[in-house]
Amino acid sequence: MVSDPRFDVVVIGGGHNGTTIAAYLAKCGLSTCVLEARPECGGGQENTEVSPGFRIDPHATYLYGGAAPGFEQLELWKYGMRMVYYQSMAGIATLDGQVANMGSRWRPDIGEESMRKNSPQDLEGPNRIFDQLGEAGTKELLRALFWTPPHPAGTEVEPRDLPWWQVFRKHMPNLWFDELVDMSYLDFLDTFVHWEPLKALNAMAAWYCGAHPAWDGMLLQSLGGILLFTYASGAPRGGMHTYAHAIIRCALAHGARMVTNAPVDEIIVRDGRAVGVRLAEDAAFPGKTVWADKAVISAIDVQHTMLGLIGRGHLDPSFIQRISDISLKGGSLFVMSVVCRELPRYHGRDEAFPEEVYPSCVVAPADSLEWVKRQTRDAYSYRRAPELRPEHLTMMICTHDPYDSTRCPDGYHVLSPIYLEMPPPIYDASGEHQVNQQKEEITSAALALLRQLAPNMTDGNIVEVFVNTPEDSEFRNTGMVGGNWYGIRQSDDQWFGNRPIPELGRYRTPVDGLYLCNQTSHPGGLCLMAVPYNLMHVLIEDGVAEPGGWWYPAPYYVPPGGSPIRAGE
Repeated sequence: MVSDPRFDVVVIGGGHNGTTIAAYLAKCGLSTCVLEARPECGGGQENTEVSPGFRIDPHATYLYGGAAPGFEQLELWKYGMRMVYYQSMAGIATLDGQVANMGSRWRPDIGEESMRKNSPQDLEGPNRIFDQLGEAGTKELLRALFWTPPHPAGTEVEPRDLPWWQVFRKHMPNLWFDELVDMSYLDFLDTFVHWEPLKALNAMAAWYCGAHPAWDGMLLQSLGGILLFTYASGAPRGGMHTYAHAIIRCALAHGARMVTNAPVDEIIVRDGRAVGVRLAEDAAFPGKTVWADKAVISAIDVQHTMLGLIGRGHLDPSFIQRISDISLKGGSLFVMSVVCRELPRYHGRDEAFPEEVYPSCVVAPADSLEWVKRQTRDAYSYRRAPELRPEHLTMMICTHDPYDSTRCPDGYHVLSPIYLEMPPPIYDASGEHQVNQQKEEITSAALALLRQLAPNMTDGNIVEVFVNTPEDSEFRNTGMVGGNWYGIRQSDDQWFGNRPIPELGRYRTPVDGLYLCNQTSHPGGLCLMAVPYNLMHVLIEDGVAEPGGWWYPAPYYVPPGGSPIRAGE
């Protein structure tokens, strides 16, 4: 960058959204430049070697993108993408000594037998939906929920005819009734599930995956988050950063340029159009201007984009206020990683988990759905860390190294991540530093609970503990808005064409030639390759990109002036 360079497209931010849209555009033949503020691209898809030979994920852990068209369209297997498939995805551990395996990609019979010991009727609950959907139906539902761009403004469609509900009726007409559209996931669980631990597991899993189970009208979004977690049932070999490397290699192979240590200070707007960016004074190329002939794409959060990088003189005051008012109240995560010599032996495991099928993920304690609601009240209503008692501390305990030997040396194991829900730092009633001030206290309570669930997790067994609070996440990675991947609430008023606000619901902005491609766009979160794939439809509409025969649009995509597609058409 000796002189001011010029590209067709400039992308601000080298996280998974920025690098993926760069790969798409470069494959279209466009000259594309990604500007990343940090020393390395990848964003939330990073691994950290906390001690020599021990690697953890401070942010993204699971591959929430198994149904993404991008795996095929970008041919990621050519660029080193390799998966490790889990044998067992989830379980419940309760303080009274029960453990229930919730099923397995390879051994579903194990989960069913375990559940029959506790509550046979609950095999008729959510499992009926999974069974009727099957693999093809699950993929179709996930793509309708997440890999479908919002309809053009003004498109008239009844709620029951939105893409995801069309897929539901297509595959499960016998389960359909009109009230489903307005249900929350908690409503659904109360209607169809009778065993309390199973309710707690599903509710907490939905929250961790983005759409809180209490949001009205978000039944399928909550369920879809869980399906994202379980569909394809695995993670990239070597951790999530290897996925980021595959995307980056793909973009580079097609001619994209990646520039790190390149924070952007300003999006240059002339005559109402974005024409380039100016790098910050602390960038590797301070003050350098990078020009964009076709488009500037912001892969960083919407508030920083619109309020920080664009001069207010280019935006309407009422629009600025609406951007300022966007809610980030999606919850956040306290992340704990435990290095141990022996894996947890949960109470009852010998009965529920055969030796060859160790649970990769346990939600515990799950004695009561009321316990999940108490944690919700702590984070959302009281806006504080949960009370340090078991009935407020339901947590997710993940174990990767049985399925990925690169995590740690022989003779050791890494329980990572262990999640606890917290308020985002900016909403904490006692100040944004409160959770960090309680870090040791929260860690001690979580470890004490772990020992109740698995008595072998003694001080002699536990070698080391690492903690990443929501504030730590924001410090490590400025893309972690609110300290987490949720970005903003995934609720009915901030979903599909309303996300993050209607004016930005299809990735365009009031500034011509400036587009959004970040976790605050639809669908947001860790739904990998979804925002870039959806944005591609809009870039094609606007004549920015012209892909070849490798591209295919979403089945329920509605072009400008078009009509919504009906299931089966």
